[in-house]
Amino acid sequence: MDKKNTLRAGAVAAGTTLMMLLMSAPALAVTRDDGDDPGSGLSVFDTIGLYVIAPIALFAVIAGLVMVLDKSKKA
Repeated sequence: MDKKNTLRAGAVAAGTTLMMLLMSAPALAVTRDDGDDPGSGLSVFDTIGLYVIAPIALFAVIAGLVMVLDKSKKA
C-alpha cells in the first residue's frame, strides 16, 4: 500500500510541474504588452544586495531577536 501512495504522490507532483511549465509559456513572450513600462535594470551590486545580503541580514536579525527574547530557562 505504501508503494501505491508513493506512486500517486509522484504522479501528482509530476502533473503539477508539467502544468506549471505549460502555463508559464506566455511569460517567456518577447512581444511587449500595451502599457508595459519596464524600469531600468538592476546593477550587479543591487542584485547581490537585494537577493543575497538582504535575506541573510533579515535572517540574522530574526535569529538574534529569538535568542535575545528567549524566556526558557538556561540549563
